[in-house]
Amino acid sequence: MSKKEDFSSNCSRKNVDGVGCSKPSKLIRFSENPLGFNENSVSNESGVGSSSNVVPQDDVDYAYLPSLSDELVHHILARFPRSEYWKLSFVSKGFLSLLTSGELYKLRKEYRAMEPSVFILPLATGDPQWWSLDQKFRSCRKLPVLPSDSCFAAGDKESLCAGTHLLVSGKEIDGVVIWRYELAMNRWYKGPSMNNPRCLFASASCGDVAYVAGGIGLRKNMEILNTAELYNSETKSWEPLPKMQKRRKLCAGCYLDNKFYVIGGQGEDGDLTCGECFDAEKNTWELIPDMIKDVPIPPSRSPPLVAVVNNELYTLEASSNKLKVYMKKSNCWKELGTVPVRADHSRGWGVAFKTLGNELLVIGGTSAAGQRMIICTCSPDPEVKDLNWRNVGEGRNRMSHFILNCSVMIA
Repeated sequence: MSKKEDFSSNCSRKNVDGVGCSKPSKLIRFSENPLGFNENSVSNESGVGSSSNVVPQDDVDYAYLPSLSDELVHHILARFPRSEYWKLSFVSKGFLSLLTSGELYKLRKEYRAMEPSVFILPLATGDPQWWSLDQKFRSCRKLPVLPSDSCFAAGDKESLCAGTHLLVSGKEIDGVVIWRYELAMNRWYKGPSMNNPRCLFASASCGDVAYVAGGIGLRKNMEILNTAELYNSETKSWEPLPKMQKRRKLCAGCYLDNKFYVIGGQGEDGDLTCGECFDAEKNTWELIPDMIKDVPIPPSRSPPLVAVVNNELYTLEASSNKLKVYMKKSNCWKELGTVPVRADHSRGWGVAFKTLGNELLVIGGTSAAGQRMIICTCSPDPEVKDLNWRNVGEGRNRMSHFILNCSVMIA
């Protein structure tokens, strides 16, 4: 296949006989869902429960395989491409248990063998479906169906990642909720809710934690917030942070210079061109005046599209489709040419602009009418004006060009 293959063509599961090059003496039975979970049932913790589907057997004869200690096997698999882990779940109950324990992800972090995955929710005519794409966009898979109500499925949602958790915030009939997808378990769980439920907020991820700030409060009077909090994926809890100096909604967030930045948005008196950064060591916020004074602010636009690569801040200017880099010392922006997608036709909505390891990632339509989805990456250089964007995938007829949500997980 070419590098520009249609990743949607790889979305179906492929039969596998085993991990080694020899065929096992007994066939391994498996279901469509590699981890054997019933996507429509909910456990006591509001997660997707276990199913009665056939699971991998432990009576397979692996005598042809060399004998390795469990510890050595774990160390080997921790360096195995994570996009191939679903195949391991078919081998035996022991491998399935190892995957769901989360131990491999801890080892991957220890060895710095982590790799990014892209989670997207395209616009759909039927039930919305989350997809997971590997770093090289050679394959993709559907996540289990998110067991929310119809109000959550049809409404606006916001997403962020922390550790091996994907958090999706939205509104159900009974109020604002967060659904949590755990990579190791391949399940959705409900909660935990933020201390101050909000929408149209800024967020940024840093390892096992994620920051949120600002937005519109959803508990009383729909006020613009200046509160902030941190999600810890290890404890599965939210911790309050000091308040920002400005109230703001429709703002963007990023993690730069070991600080959480909140950029732009709208305050109580209109559009904001200032930014703020939170220093966790000092536990304080610092105001940055005129941080985006050089970035045009069209009406009814999306939050600023920002991403950080190699500790440099970039923005996709929705009004002109121009890529710009932030010059920290002079507090201004430098133009680096245009991006290959049209962000201007919907004022930035429906376009994904994210950090993908050492590259920038953009997903969107190719014309003002959208037409088709393309996925492009580039290795940005602040000193090079015209960057080399690579088309690494196309959605074609299987996916809409309009991206409702997009988050990148490093695990």
